[in-house]
Amino acid sequence: MNLRALLKALTGKQDSKEVAKERLRLVLVHDRASVAPEFLDKIKEEIVCVISKYMEIDEAQTVINMHHAEGTAILEANLAIKNIRRNLR
Repeated sequence: MNLRALLKALTGKQDSKEVAKERLRLVLVHDRASVAPEFLDKIKEEIVCVISKYMEIDEAQTVINMHHAEGTAILEANLAIKNIRRNLR
């Protein structure tokens, strides 16, 4: 291991080429995952509507996000469940 590699390992710093590649990758992921806020609002409405048949949901604490990881779009839905409905409608 040369001195430069040792310093990089100790300080956690990357060379500028690697930093630039990582930044470009993040920009591309962000561009691919970007959807209109209205689109996510509509998805949230529909998810809450379906899940509400089975559980009481706290919509104020419901969060829907979309992002990319490893070339795949990921939709995350975090729902605050107040109660589970035992008698289905």
